Amino acid sequence: MSMTQVETVHTGADKAKLAAAALMVVGGLVAYYLLAKQGVYAQWGALLALVAVAVLLFFTSESGKQLVAYGRDSWREARKVVWPTRKESLQMTGYVFAFVVVMALFLWATDKTLEWVIFSLILGWTR
Repeated sequence: MSMTQVETVHTGADKAKLAAAALMVVGGLVAYYLLAKQGVYAQWGALLALVAVAVLLFFTSESGKQLVAYGRDSWREARKVVWPTRKESLQMTGYVFAFVVVMALFLWATDKTLEWVIFSLILGWTR
């Protein structure tokens, strides 16, 4: 299976759109703090309007279009997933719990055995 690399070409206009989107977000934050005396509605209105414009600019760029295509492909793949039935889920959960209990007992027995070997047999310590 060969892996092909895809290189995307970003034009100057595309980079300008991304830069403008970033400036809109920064402008929204600046406007939010500068409009503190005008009231909460003016602050949030300016912030949300400029962020909305930034989002629109981003989604018209090539990167935005790729993000939308990725989301669409991800949604299509998620719809193909075959989910386990309730019975299968309960069985697997039971297996996991049983394995955890067996592993806990094994680790406890190993710990106690090593404790006995090291402290009683090797060091000769008694309690």
